[in-house]
Amino acid sequence: MNPLRIIAAVYAVLFAVVTSLNYIPGLTDAQGRTFGLFSLDIFDDALHAASGVWAALAAWRSTPATIFYFRVFGTLYCLDGLLGLATGSGYLDLGIFLHGVLDLPLVTRVLMNLPHIAIGGFAVFAGFGLARLWAQQGRR
Repeated sequence: MNPLRIIAAVYAVLFAVVTSLNYIPGLTDAQGRTFGLFSLDIFDDALHAASGVWAALAAWRSTPATIFYFRVFGTLYCLDGLLGLATGSGYLDLGIFLHGVLDLPLVTRVLMNLPHIAIGGFAVFAGFGLARLWAQQGRR
């Protein structure tokens, strides 16, 4: 198993953890917001779980499947975070379509969207940058 596939397996584990956040006592406030910042509903949990399953399947299947996962997933996830940072709503959870632009404090928008930007941004780096380095070394 090469480093790209290992990183995808780590993504799968991390998404399993993220999916479980709503179900760990003490991590949500009285309004049901995780870490007091955002509400994760069943749709969010399903998206996180699907992202993790996709990562696991890609890591298991092949290096090209892993590269495809990182490129597509990373681009979609990072752009969702950037849109959320700018508008307070993302598109993966349909928030921008259902709620439009939200007037949230900048700190809240940063805290809510930085994980998507970082996780998606690193996935883009893995899918385009690390994959290119791996291919230049003649590895599969």
